Amino acid sequence: MAVPARKDAARSEATEARIAGLSLPRGGFTAAARAAALARLREMGLATKRDEYWRYTDPAGLNVTPAPEAALFPAGDEAPLFEARDRLVICFADGRFDPARSSPDLAMAGVEIARLAEADRADIHWARDLYGTLEARGQSPVARPLAALNTAAAADGVLIRVTGRAAKPVHLVYVHESTTSDAILHHVVRIEPGADLTLLETGPAAARFNNVIEVDVAAGGRFHHVRAQGRDRARRAATAIFARVGAGGLFKSFTLTANGILTRNECVIEIVGDGAVAHVAGAALGDGATGDFHHDDTVFVTHDAVGCESRQVFKKVLRNGAVGVFQGKILVKAGAQKTDGYQISQSLLLDEESQFLAKPELEIYADDVKCSHGSTTGAIDETALFYLRSRGVPREDAVSLLVLSFLADAIAEVEDEGLQAEIVARLEGWLRRRRRG
Repeated sequence: MAVPARKDAARSEATEARIAGLSLPRGGFTAAARAAALARLREMGLATKRDEYWRYTDPAGLNVTPAPEAALFPAGDEAPLFEARDRLVICFADGRFDPARSSPDLAMAGVEIARLAEADRADIHWARDLYGTLEARGQSPVARPLAALNTAAAADGVLIRVTGRAAKPVHLVYVHESTTSDAILHHVVRIEPGADLTLLETGPAAARFNNVIEVDVAAGGRFHHVRAQGRDRARRAATAIFARVGAGGLFKSFTLTANGILTRNECVIEIVGDGAVAHVAGAALGDGATGDFHHDDTVFVTHDAVGCESRQVFKKVLRNGAVGVFQGKILVKAGAQKTDGYQISQSLLLDEESQFLAKPELEIYADDVKCSHGSTTGAIDETALFYLRSRGVPREDAVSLLVLSFLADAIAEVEDEGLQAEIVARLEGWLRRRRRG
């Protein structure tokens, strides 16, 4: 879709500088999509704080060439998340495929997996009609230049086609090993009718990470996504999920975030089939004591079918000057009757230096719908804290219990109870270590 041109010489100059610093792949089945994405990027230009959906977040660190350096986070204080679970592992270290850390056999019944770098050597592939397609659709009505840059420049990623019920999750593991790494990965997932897949993502990935996932859920398909962004304090990340959900399909995505100088997670969902369900949720812990923490969730859900449900549930716990941002929109198109759309964004501020900035939106063109949104910011409930203290719970332990209780609604969006339990256990460990200083 065309994006209106912006007459801005400085923006154009910055965009060309960023493009000049890229090594653009050539040929393959993605060639046309990459060329179109590059044209989109040049037309819209890189984002600046003057743009409506970037006014709360300065994108400079995501745009500058070369990428800012990021110190490596000390490893070894905890086991990688989901390591004990039976899963198929695909590892990328600083954006490069790492066969030594990946499962030796990527075959699984009902699941076809290929690396973008290898599959793109051919002219014909099932992903040809999908690569860049949902990203392009997601550029209207809001420009998303970092996603267009990703489609144009990503040299690797995974292509996953699911035709049955996957016996175990596919786990994308991202390892950060270089202080100057600037990784760009692009994944495409096709869930065929009635198929089912759980996709896990963990790790910080790189000093700067640009990651796009395009997910096409066909009629009756089910897609579960659980992501834990790495604990590197100095990392920068811009991620985007573009999803299309068909009739009776299910899309669910949950992200857990702690640490990071700058994180921008975007999710753009089109609900195009009757009776479809789409949920997106996130839980973030931000502590500015060890460095800047700025975390931005930006979500756009479009209802374009009858009898569909969407949920946006985001919780952020912030202290020591940490900043949280939520921008969420529900668009109900004409004819999308019986829509049930719900959006909630809440922050728990543990001091007066932290801040939460929210922009919830509803745009409705149908008359038989149930849509609501809410956003709240508050401190620890002193009554609840007093109740716990009066029963002998030390103050710091009581605060941790209240933090976990606050985040519970977001974590509950993860359907797999085992994954829920691992996430809660990891949060408890983080809170325990912070109590020790």
